[in-house]
Parts: sequence; structure tokens; C-alpha cells
Amino acid sequence: MKHQISARIGESILVQKMMQYSVDEIDLMAKMITESLRSGHQILLFGNGGSAADAQHIAGEFVGEHVAIALTTNTSTITAIGNDYGFIHIFERQIKSLCREGDIAIGMSTSGLSENVIRGLMAARSKGAKCIALTGQRTEEMSKVADLTVKVPSTSTPRIQECHLMIGHIVYELVGKMMKR
Repeated sequence: MKHQISARIGESILVQKMMQYSVDEIDLMAKMITESLRSGHQILLFGNGGSAADAQHIAGEFVGEHVAIALTTNTSTITAIGNDYGFIHIFERQIKSLCREGDIAIGMSTSGLSENVIRGLMAARSKGAKCIALTGQRTEEMSKVADLTVKVPSTSTPRIQECHLMIGHIVYELVGKMMKR
């Protein structure tokens, strides 16, 4: 058991270290968000399962000073859209209602294949928002609709989610510093 614990810790550290190769993408993400917020726009975040929780966490970091909305929190909205239109439309329908030109839409998917996340990004793009995809190793589908993709070099869902949260914290810190300039 202790060997497995040690192995998972080592695996997590290794994947996080490999994120050093994504410094340019993370820097660009922070700059895109800063530019949008300075212009009075908002951040819309969404994902499924653990990525939904990460979207809420990252939105919570920003919301004290900026407008950030996790599209994963309103169960009445999610279940109504899921029931009336289908689960694949839960983010798309919210984006169509809430998103404005110049906003930032951040879609999170460890697989990079979540159809409802891809549809949400597509809807945001059609509204004139900047789209950021946070993914794992597989990025093909989400990268097609995103202005920027930040890829975690792993296929392990827990390792990807750990890095998504790390990226969110780093970007929040960078945006805070840039907003003070």
C-alpha cells in the first residue's frame, strides 16, 4: 500500500513538472483573461464530474474581484436543460444565454472529447468569446474550437485534474498581478 501511495505522489510530481513545457500557453491564458476582465467581461467555466468541481473552484478564486461563473452549479438549470434538450446541451444552452462578445469561456475535459464541453466552446465562439480548452493528452476535438489549448501531458484523470487546478491557481495569481499594473 505504501509503495502505491509513493508511486502516485511521484507520478503527480512528474506530470506537474512536465507542465513546465506549457509555460507559454499558461502565460497566454493569463493575458487573455486579464485583457477580457479589463474590458469589463466575464469568465465562464465548465466541465463534467471532477472537472465541474475544478471549474467551480477556479471560478471561486476569481469571483471575489471579478465576474466568474461556473456553469456547473445550478442544478435546476442543468436538469431542466438535460431533460428538455439533452445532457449534451447543458453548457451550450447556458452559454447562449449568458455569454457576450469578449468574454472568456474555459472548457475543461480530461479526455478532451466531452461533447457537451465542445458544444459549449462552439457556442461561446459563435457569440464572439475567446475560448480556452484545458485538456489531458488528447486534445484533437477541443483544440478545433478553442483559441488556446492548455494540454496536460497525461492520460490519468486524477493527474490531469491536479494540473488543471494548479493551472487555475497560477493563472489567478498572474491575473491579479497584471490587473494591478
